[in-house]
Amino acid sequence: MADDRPDTVRSPLDRATERTGRALAHARAEGGAAGRLRLRQLEVTVVIAVQSGLAAALAALLAQRLLGPGAHVFAPAAAVGTIATAIGQRTRRTFELLVGVGLGIVVGDVLRALLGSGSWQTGLVVTLAIATALLVAGRGGALVGQAGGTAVLIATLAPVEPGLELPRIFDALVGGLVGLFVVALLLPVNPLRVLDRATEPIVSTLTTELDAVARALTTWDADAAVRSLERMRGLDADVGRLNEALSGAEEVVTLAPARWRRRAQFHRYAAAAQHLERVILYARSVARRSATALQYGEPIPPTLADAVTRLGAAVRVMRQECRDGEDLAGTRRLVGESAELAGRAWAYGVRSFGDGVITDLRTADSELLRATGCDPDDANRMVRRAAGAGEAERRPPLRAQVHRAVRRTPRSRRRTWVARRARGRPDPFPPADPHAPPGLTPLARRPMRSPRPA
Repeated sequence: MADDRPDTVRSPLDRATERTGRALAHARAEGGAAGRLRLRQLEVTVVIAVQSGLAAALAALLAQRLLGPGAHVFAPAAAVGTIATAIGQRTRRTFELLVGVGLGIVVGDVLRALLGSGSWQTGLVVTLAIATALLVAGRGGALVGQAGGTAVLIATLAPVEPGLELPRIFDALVGGLVGLFVVALLLPVNPLRVLDRATEPIVSTLTTELDAVARALTTWDADAAVRSLERMRGLDADVGRLNEALSGAEEVVTLAPARWRRRAQFHRYAAAAQHLERVILYARSVARRSATALQYGEPIPPTLADAVTRLGAAVRVMRQECRDGEDLAGTRRLVGESAELAGRAWAYGVRSFGDGVITDLRTADSELLRATGCDPDDANRMVRRAAGAGEAERRPPLRAQVHRAVRRTPRSRRRTWVARRARGRPDPFPPADPHAPPGLTPLARRPMRSPRPA
């Protein structure tokens, strides 16, 4: 018998080999995910690079033609900074750039006139320029950087080369306007394609993990549900990139006349993408409560896994319908099926954590309905109606009269006895006689009644 038992003794080399294998598998998976992400971002990267190069060339040409001869270095630098370093916020960055240059010039000129030029004067000028910019902006950014850089130039180069103020302001203005012109008119990106590429990794991971949670509920595998929860927690970086893509696409449909016809489709897609972040939160809660329910051995109705699967299918169909510009009727239908299956699972009978899974499912269904354009009250009403239909299908309501035990007080018994006497009916349980000797039952204390005539 001892020979049949498995060998559970493992050497340190075996454990080290296993840890190395897991680390290599994790690194391989991370590298593959990073490669797929870079491939999805390749188109946007190429477009931004071409926009930056074209804007730099145009800004340098216009600065030479409009501002006269000289080294107009800041015009192409401002154009590139407007396009490349603030995707989705180019209008605001251009404004911050101009305000920062103005603050740096004012602070630099005033302090240079009062203190003169020198090393310690330069440090003091930059300190006060940065402090003023931070007080104006409230945070770091283009305004603070340009204020500090301009203050350095004014403090160091103005004594040697006077008249730097106006050229620098005009260079910033030309560069910022050229950057906006290139983004809005010459090479505007496709906002829907940008959104779709940012949404694809989120939808793919979310639907895959919801299917994995459904399989874990079917096979009673709590560890699989925990692993799905950990993978869904890794979606935060993708959600951040989606928010950046939303900001950039909104800027394009606002500034670019060639993309104005896509405004309605963009706003519908943007509304769905914003609700997707909340769906992720409730999907994580579904995975966490599912794992806990499995670990505690709670009963799992068979329709609960089907409800989770329908939720993932609804997310997948919503992305397809938003990309194709179709009505979101397919998403609403799958959401209704998910809520109905959740109601049927509740009617089968669940415990505390299973009830939490159903609650999170219904909340995620409501968020998806809001993503399709439904009012919050209408979305909640539709989910309640679908879940109620599922409960009624499994456990239909009773049509007959349901008799419930009611606690009768002496006062209520007295009213019943009076009502029966008024109708001429004998009361089988008359109220107790307060003058009767103790120890007698109500039947023994019942007064004798003469038989009713035939």
